[in-house]
Amino acid sequence: MWSAEEVLGRDAATLWHPYSSLTEPAPMHLVRGASGVRLQLDDGAGGTVEAIDAMASWWCMIHGYRHPVLDAALKAQVDSFSHVMFGGLTHEPAVRLADRLVEIAPEPIRHVFFCDSGSVSVEVAIKLALQYQVARGNNGRTRMLTVRGGYHGDTFAPMSVCDPVNGMHSLFTGALKEQVFGPQPPAGFLRAEDDPEYLAWAASMRALAAEYRDQVAAIIVEPILQGAGGMYPYSPACLKLLRELADEHGFLLILDEIATGFGRTGTLFASEHADVAPDILCIGKALTGGYLSMAATLCTTEVAHTVSSGPGGALMHGPTFMANPLACAVSLASIDLLLSQDWAERVGEISAGLTSGLAPAAALPGVKDVRVLGAVGVVQLAGPVDLKRMTDAVLRRGVWVRPFRDLVYTMPPYVSTDEDIATITSAITEAIAEGN
Repeated sequence: MWSAEEVLGRDAATLWHPYSSLTEPAPMHLVRGASGVRLQLDDGAGGTVEAIDAMASWWCMIHGYRHPVLDAALKAQVDSFSHVMFGGLTHEPAVRLADRLVEIAPEPIRHVFFCDSGSVSVEVAIKLALQYQVARGNNGRTRMLTVRGGYHGDTFAPMSVCDPVNGMHSLFTGALKEQVFGPQPPAGFLRAEDDPEYLAWAASMRALAAEYRDQVAAIIVEPILQGAGGMYPYSPACLKLLRELADEHGFLLILDEIATGFGRTGTLFASEHADVAPDILCIGKALTGGYLSMAATLCTTEVAHTVSSGPGGALMHGPTFMANPLACAVSLASIDLLLSQDWAERVGEISAGLTSGLAPAAALPGVKDVRVLGAVGVVQLAGPVDLKRMTDAVLRRGVWVRPFRDLVYTMPPYVSTDEDIATITSAITEAIAEGN
């Protein structure tokens, strides 16, 4: 086994990490193992130190690490076959998973297209919407209507529907498709439909939809909680309005549940808070329980049949690793594991723990807001977070977080105990109290 010094040295010389510089690489922490909700980090002296993963590895490890049920599903599939092309061939894990997804997805979702990643699932959703409009004779409907503050992935079509100013892709302005952006929904999950800010936002969205009705193919948003755009919750009333506008103008409604699906906000899918069903649904992240990269784009029969009867006669997409059997097998095990327990009660308990544990942070200097929705806890600072200082300060208290922009947040695994949640919230609060 290489020493920590050798691994980290070679890493710095060779590897690009997400949103990082190769010439000025950020400090790295070397993972030697992981189990349950804890990472084993190399201490640089031949040993390891443990840290609770308060990020669930960017929100996907809902069952934690090395879960015996998921390990067993993966090993059993390896003993059969690990991969086979999905063109002209099929296999039981894919069929069983598709059936399960249709069973739990909002009505009237009925069909499943497997993808490599969340970003690709958004690419496929946008393709579906464009092909749908062409099949209906609406060749001029080539744009997406969305809202500011959103994030949908790092490939080109998803980048075009991310926030064009405050998002992470402003360097690509001019190279991206110009979409139609409405204002960010007013903040607050509990905001009422008669609230003046909601009414002003609704009026603006109605005007945009009417103005661009002949150009827009679909509305695309993250339902209820904007994730990487700022961990920003908004009212279910906003989602209801977007469904109404889609129906009124002949747009499709695409809901990006990559981060919010599988219980994270307190309902299995975040759209359930508004009792709204999409025409196209994107899922990923927690789909495989964090074991492998996989996502899916789901749609209604009306969308699927319209696209299939249009020019080309098919959805024009086909990844090499589509419906990978390993990913399908572990996804099915992850979903069954989630639904076999009272996950909603556990998410509610985590939410209560985050609410009480992060509440003291609201009184700290430099804190702008503290908010919790489901198993998501956020402390928003008044200015940009000092990433290295904050990460190190929280890690000294036995917790791993990955702050960004002005946010220190947690999306812990659902298997976190009450004691784990208390450790996470106290570590974040104490680290902020030290000063940013």
